[in-house]
Amino acid sequence: MPFSIDILQQTQSLVMIALLVVLLAWEQINPFYNFFSRSVKRKGKHDLRNLFVGLVNALLVSGVFVALWAMGSDWSYEEQFGLLHRFELGTVAHFIMAVLLLDLWMYIWHRMNHEIRFFWRFHRVHHSDPHMDVTTASRFHVGEIFFSSLFRIPLIILLGIWVGELLLYETIAFAVVQLHHSDVGLPPTLDRMLRGVIVSPFMHKIHHSRWRPETDSNYGSLFSFWDRIARTFRMRDLQGFKTLRIGLDEFDDPKYETVKNIFRLPLLKIQREEEEQKPEKQQQ
Repeated sequence: MPFSIDILQQTQSLVMIALLVVLLAWEQINPFYNFFSRSVKRKGKHDLRNLFVGLVNALLVSGVFVALWAMGSDWSYEEQFGLLHRFELGTVAHFIMAVLLLDLWMYIWHRMNHEIRFFWRFHRVHHSDPHMDVTTASRFHVGEIFFSSLFRIPLIILLGIWVGELLLYETIAFAVVQLHHSDVGLPPTLDRMLRGVIVSPFMHKIHHSRWRPETDSNYGSLFSFWDRIARTFRMRDLQGFKTLRIGLDEFDDPKYETVKNIFRLPLLKIQREEEEQKPEKQQQ
């Protein structure tokens, strides 16, 4: 296996931290929505809360699942079991195919989190953040991370993916995820160029809209073309983003923004369950 897991994990952490610092600074200097009216204290409380949730998830993944992924990857390689091991691919070609397959799976998994009620109860923790910024990229319920990480074990084996390829993919994909969650004032022309290949900030803002047909669109994590292929791509003009409302109506009460309730959110009974009264997807 031509990858050092320890080095890749260290690289992943350094990239995440470096980009986090850059994007946090960018959000303060040139925000798109300016949720916190340049209040460093309010933004700090919001960001530390989200980053704490992300830290819990990172400890779960690094402490439990990376070793399980490595075991599955080693067995698949030794037995030459799995799709990619059926072909004589060089390291670069193997990595490219692994990235494409992993990102396709992430599109499918993300869509499952919206369409299957059980998974949505966990995923709505991510969507309930009304002040989406770079730290929202880390705000996923530990239950969602558990299931996502668990399902990757058979995926690695069936596809014949090296665990190093998975960690490299995660490093690249999470960098893009941090970018497209950030509240940065990206020039519209640049955003349009970016979303020709990857998921851009404007593209992902649509996904965090409170209007359900927009929430149930733009599922891509790294590449934007899966949404075009599956016809789940949506976009607004620039003026339309000024009226876009981020979050979920059910969780506007500030009590849902405590760390305790973020972890309890999948178990809480809400007055109107959006997954039980899903509106018809008609044009706004």
